[in-house]
Amino acid sequence: MKQFWVTIREMKEKGFYVDEETYLTILGLLKKERMASDVAALTHFYNRMIQENAMNDAVRNAVEVILGPHWSQGPENKLAELKLPMSENFLLRTFKELRRQPLKALECFRWVGKNLGYKHNSVTYNGIARVLAQRDSIREFWSVVMEMRTQGHEMDIDTYIKISRNFQKCRIMKDAVELYEFMMDGPFEPSDQDCILLLKTISVDPDLDLVFRVVKKYEAAGHTLSKAVYDGIHRSLTSIGRFDEAQKIVEAMENLGYEPDNITYSQVVFGLCKASRFDEACSVLDEMEACGCLPDIKTWTILIKGHCAANQIEKALSCFAKMMGKNLDADADLLDVLINGFLTQKKLHGAYTLLVEMVDKSRLRPWQATYKLLIERLLEVRRLQEALNLLHMMKKHNYPPFAEPFVQYISKYGTVEDAREFLNALSVREYASSAAYLHVLRSFFNEGRHSEATDLFYKSPPHIRTHKEIGNLFGSTKNHRTPA
Repeated sequence: MKQFWVTIREMKEKGFYVDEETYLTILGLLKKERMASDVAALTHFYNRMIQENAMNDAVRNAVEVILGPHWSQGPENKLAELKLPMSENFLLRTFKELRRQPLKALECFRWVGKNLGYKHNSVTYNGIARVLAQRDSIREFWSVVMEMRTQGHEMDIDTYIKISRNFQKCRIMKDAVELYEFMMDGPFEPSDQDCILLLKTISVDPDLDLVFRVVKKYEAAGHTLSKAVYDGIHRSLTSIGRFDEAQKIVEAMENLGYEPDNITYSQVVFGLCKASRFDEACSVLDEMEACGCLPDIKTWTILIKGHCAANQIEKALSCFAKMMGKNLDADADLLDVLINGFLTQKKLHGAYTLLVEMVDKSRLRPWQATYKLLIERLLEVRRLQEALNLLHMMKKHNYPPFAEPFVQYISKYGTVEDAREFLNALSVREYASSAAYLHVLRSFFNEGRHSEATDLFYKSPPHIRTHKEIGNLFGSTKNHRTPA
């Protein structure tokens, strides 16, 4: 840490800037290590550096010119008047501000090199590459990337990870693979984990040509295929139903000493369910047990989810019962799968009953999203009491209150007693917050139910009736009795 502080102070003295992404990354590491004093010092240092740095206005002014209507007519005079502080930091921040218009950012990149004589380096090339790595500017991205290498610069590993993740997120898989190949030919090779993640992403919508291109480049770099890489190949093959070829991959793994495990078998189960070969999928679990590889909760979840996706909820429940008979406890993920399966079949009562039983008997803590979904569906068919019961259960599990659908329902269809019961369910201690009362009362007024609002007002605790904003709400409404 001593060397760290020496380094960033030296950066500041030489006019360099700690960018937001670097700051947030380091801050996260310090927080993870619970280094509170360094967290505070770094935050103070960063905020002070932003205040002292007058570059904000310079970047804003440059961006206004570049995005303005006269850019194509020649902005030389206008930009020259601004006396821009031409530096790595200035350009990076300008590119970032232009990220929604990547081609404008590229024009700026070209212009400062041609007209201001600025010599671009690895930092600015990486900066413009990040901005151009979008679907609509992919051709320009590759042009800059190739130019960067011919100029003796390389894409750094942080830039690669950021761009690769973005390509994968946007499903630009061909370019994600080409970028991986590009990096493997350079000095900064992606890690084994990057290779594995790329294969996993490809397997979502498998393209075997892309899979084997990644594997071939990985091997060409002198790496031996690991179990995880074999799993990546196997996952794509099973996902598209190429089970014979997938089995050959398993055999190749075994020859290298990698025994099939829950991951291997789970991928076969997933592929068989996707191909609607459910009996075979079920038999895989029997095969696993015979081989001494006991199916874990994830394997069972994949099997049950496959049945639910095919609207075979009865068979899914049969698998669930079989799993429970193996002394395996369900988790929140599996419960969510079953709840969604019930709801797809419009079996709301079954979904509600299952969740309550799993909480009461198995001490399971459902996901917050599972609670929310079920509450919304219950209120849609006016089953308020069951929804309120789930709200109480959420509170016991320390989830924040899920109030809005209840307020909407009660203000339209509920009674004053319903409102009181709801507010009681929201209370952390003795009473719900003043804001909660105000929200319910205002919703009654918005629905034209002034008498219900007034009744609730008089049945509210004294501190609610004397609350200024609630008093103002009633004071602005003629349809109420004057409080005593």
